[in-house]
Amino acid sequence: MKPTPNSPDLAPLLAFGAHPDDIEFACGGVIARETNAGRKAHFVVCSHGEAGSYGTPKQRIAEAKKSAALLGASIEFLKLDGDAHLEVRASHAIKLAGIIRRIRPEIVIVPSCVENQHPDHARLGMLVRDASRLARYGGLKELRSKPSHAVSRLFYYAVTAEAEPRDITPVLIDVSAPEIIVAWTQAMEVHASQTSARNYVELQLTRARLMGLRAGVRQAIALFPNEPLVFDSLEQTGRSARNF
Repeated sequence: MKPTPNSPDLAPLLAFGAHPDDIEFACGGVIARETNAGRKAHFVVCSHGEAGSYGTPKQRIAEAKKSAALLGASIEFLKLDGDAHLEVRASHAIKLAGIIRRIRPEIVIVPSCVENQHPDHARLGMLVRDASRLARYGGLKELRSKPSHAVSRLFYYAVTAEAEPRDITPVLIDVSAPEIIVAWTQAMEVHASQTSARNYVELQLTRARLMGLRAGVRQAIALFPNEPLVFDSLEQTGRSARNF
């Protein structure tokens, strides 16, 4: 997929991942759809995947860079506590808030805070949730070098079905367009260090197919809003997923 040139009318999307493949596996189709529409996307990966059972940090960094490029996104790596050692700390939230102020996104996408998943995922979700609030506070001395910024929408993604929040009604994003599915699949397949161990690509495509059936489309990805969404009219609310 060749992304459409960035549109000045679309504010950036900022996606956070605890490990080098989280964003792509969980919501790569959403990223592809947004960049294809002209939105700039930036990934922040908060470890090198050094605690994983497969692949070296060098290999996983290279995979992540290539995968992000296939989705039309830029990428950076942030050193916090290290893979499988992430802790929820105010200093981390402030550092993440600094990135939010630098990128100035309209939309932020992060792992869900559900505990029944890799602990780094849930903890990063909590940290970014807090960072999105801190980025607004003009009096925070550690962030005074950059102007405050308010995120318009914060969405959670679920790397696995177990990580889907049960108390939030999801927003289903239609990713059925062939060029989007191709780009998403290619981006996942780049993470060969992980797909050689388990069929993650088939897992995520199957999840998208099931979500799509629920929504009356071929494939869909669920995102979970942190707070209620506000619309200017009923016309903007899309359509219902009640097809069964």
